[in-house]
Amino acid sequence: MAATVQITFRDIPHSNSIETQVQRRAAKLDTFFDRIVSCHVVVAAPHRHHKQGRRYQVSIDMLVPGKELAVTHNLDDDKEDLHATVDNAFTDAERVLEEHCRKLKLGPKLTHQKPPHGVVTKLFSDRGYGFIEDGGREIYFHRNSVLNGKFDKLSVGAKVRYAEEDGDKGPQASTVHVVET
Repeated sequence: MAATVQITFRDIPHSNSIETQVQRRAAKLDTFFDRIVSCHVVVAAPHRHHKQGRRYQVSIDMLVPGKELAVTHNLDDDKEDLHATVDNAFTDAERVLEEHCRKLKLGPKLTHQKPPHGVVTKLFSDRGYGFIEDGGREIYFHRNSVLNGKFDKLSVGAKVRYAEEDGDKGPQASTVHVVET
């Protein structure tokens, strides 16, 4: 996890095994949402005089850009231990992050963005690829990315619209549409 994880033990002694488990599970949260600013985990035994033995509570407070996400998991079962409570709390946190991510992607779009435009600057017809320049950046594209089989009709200087994605070696165009002038 890029952000540091703060762990607080409340009304229970510090446990290295619980701390290790929290660190491991917190690191996994980045796979659900990679822009977590901070993560604070509180491991507590809130009910000291409970008739049925020790009860535990794990609270996870995550700060993401523009929002605070919080999860609290209580020990529900006499068979459950503190390690299981930590795991269940992080499982809940993963669901909360997935939901937050889904809302970000499916939320209403405030402005309609036009696809990026560029100019073909390098073309290697014999090898089946080329490069588009857009704002001083070079974007790789492959023959199969050019729509309607127009790769063979491309030339240096042709204007194109494209959809960009991250490739193995940098930005690449996943779809290239030749702009007719």
